[in-house]
Amino acid sequence: MRQVVVAVALVVAVAVVGSTRGQADSQPPAEGSASGTVEWTHWGGDERSSRYSPLDQVTAANFSQLEVAWRWKANNYGPEPDLIYRATPLYVNGKLYTVAGQRRTVVCIDPATGETLWMFREKDNPRWAASTRQNYGKGVAFARVDGRPVIYLLTPGFYLWALDADTGQPLPQFGMNGVIDLHLGLGAYSVDPDRGTLDWGDITSSSAPIVVNGVVVVGNSHDRGYYPENRENVPGIIRGYDAKTGRMLWRFDPVPKEGEPGNETWENESWRYTGNVSPWAPLSADSRLGLVYVPTDTPTNDYYGGSRHGMNLYGTSLLALDVQTGKLRWFYQFVHHDVWNHDIPDAPHLMDLTVNGRAVPAIVQATKQGWMFVFNRETGEPIWPIEERPVPASDVPHEKLWPTQPHVTWPPPFEQQGVTEDDLIDFTPALRAEAVKIARQFRMRAGMFNPPSLFNAPDGTRGAFMAPSSNGGANIPGGAAVDPETGYVYVASQHGYEVLALVPAQEKYPDGKPWPGWGSPDGKITSLYVSTSSPAPGPSGGAGNPPLPLMKPPYGRIVAYDMNTGDLKWNIPNGETPDRIRNHPALKGVEIGNTGQNSHANLLVTKSLLMYGEGRGGDRYLRALDKRTGQELAKIQLPAQTNTAPMTFMHAGQQYIVAAIASAQSHAELVALRLPSR
Repeated sequence: MRQVVVAVALVVAVAVVGSTRGQADSQPPAEGSASGTVEWTHWGGDERSSRYSPLDQVTAANFSQLEVAWRWKANNYGPEPDLIYRATPLYVNGKLYTVAGQRRTVVCIDPATGETLWMFREKDNPRWAASTRQNYGKGVAFARVDGRPVIYLLTPGFYLWALDADTGQPLPQFGMNGVIDLHLGLGAYSVDPDRGTLDWGDITSSSAPIVVNGVVVVGNSHDRGYYPENRENVPGIIRGYDAKTGRMLWRFDPVPKEGEPGNETWENESWRYTGNVSPWAPLSADSRLGLVYVPTDTPTNDYYGGSRHGMNLYGTSLLALDVQTGKLRWFYQFVHHDVWNHDIPDAPHLMDLTVNGRAVPAIVQATKQGWMFVFNRETGEPIWPIEERPVPASDVPHEKLWPTQPHVTWPPPFEQQGVTEDDLIDFTPALRAEAVKIARQFRMRAGMFNPPSLFNAPDGTRGAFMAPSSNGGANIPGGAAVDPETGYVYVASQHGYEVLALVPAQEKYPDGKPWPGWGSPDGKITSLYVSTSSPAPGPSGGAGNPPLPLMKPPYGRIVAYDMNTGDLKWNIPNGETPDRIRNHPALKGVEIGNTGQNSHANLLVTKSLLMYGEGRGGDRYLRALDKRTGQELAKIQLPAQTNTAPMTFMHAGQQYIVAAIASAQSHAELVALRLPSR
């Protein structure tokens, strides 16, 4: 189904400083290796979010010779839960720039030595402490404005800063002495001086902004949607600011208001109070087309939509916005009336393909569902058919699911979709029988869109299986990476499953107490049904044994597509079988093969190699693969496991690979690798 519309953007001016539009180069051209410098200009490598570099100094022949050049401790810059450190640095202006700590301190690092050159930390204020996304800063943005190098930072307290990239000092001509309070300009939502928006929920940030053609485009995020138990929240309003002055140029409200296109998809005036629909994942752009691509999340709340009947545009969608005006050029909604938490967690990836002999400017979106959605990024037309197919209805009181959902016909999915008894573990007959007994407590269905159900349903079940889970499939720690030279796309996927179970809100909160720190018009819980924990542990094979995964392996994988044809070219496990499974008492003497790690691999593509770390929960290896076949060529051990996408750059003629690592034994840090000096 084609979903292409034109919308009217609101233009609001706040904190005007100066009147001349600055000229910002949002993607500085990378210099060739002859100059000894190749940059990494965005969180995803470039404005296309390719996670690709043309470097080839590190090859299959010398990968195993990589050595640690330096280690930089992130926990020196404030509290940082070790296993959530997900910052990917930029290499621009001859330096590295990254963030660290719960206040999202910006740090400039010498790329050759790891020495801290300068740091900037926002002054202490109550809002960063109240933010629900203190631990999720992924990086910063960079541009040259009238020749000056500038770093842009979004903080947990929801401020936008512009800093001189050479000194770390705020730029006085931007906003109010270098900063914009992003709680201003949200329209009808009241602002508390300490906590910010307070009446209907929260709004904060978790990803860096992106600078395109002189405009700083700012996304946002909220508390994770399965936590808040109310129906109300602040919508994830997207805004564009002049890169030089900080003047607001436009804003786009992803929950259409009365009289705007899409408003009719929010029945019973649910648009008045529903929020979220935030672009919490990184944004991508095509500066030639003048478009910024915005992936959105699920409307409030994630698993129950009885208070927001209708398709709910523009929830769980990909939006293409005009970067100068904020007007909607086209969009596609991946899930209508999303109650599965299948929001879009990965940046869209731009590619130039040749499909059936025809050149196509494409955009590829990997999803939690295990599907690859592929569009013409200029028009929004699907490259291959996407069909609307009927899906089951819900029997949860007051819920009204949309009767059809989009189904990708090509490329084939990269992850298991749905759960049947055929998907359960079968290493031994005893484990299989135990798994079947566990699974029959819950509703199973092949394919996507098994509706959430009641914890105590009339048929005796305790919820409904969903696979991939809301943390499975492609997600922000793994996601996808692109090889623009070959047209290959690599996707890291976790084989997760979960049980979607709902209970009446009054049962979960008999005293009516809302989620801590959460607000609603009358201070009470306003959702009729809320999610509850309904675990489905796997079989153990004997008393006292730890549980095994309920489903068949692989538990994590890396999949390669030739996107010119849509063919799935290879599919390998992420890493190796973990010791807890290999040495499990119930599997003694059983040949189980390579299960892979139950984690999201962290991908990096260069001209010569596909590299990956096994991700949070995996082993502490960085591995090198043949890009065409998936064959492992070499591996090296890191001080700790990788935690998010690594990056690479060339500085002074030498290629470096930098990864964020963390474990229970090793604090959060950046580790830089390079070949021995020649």
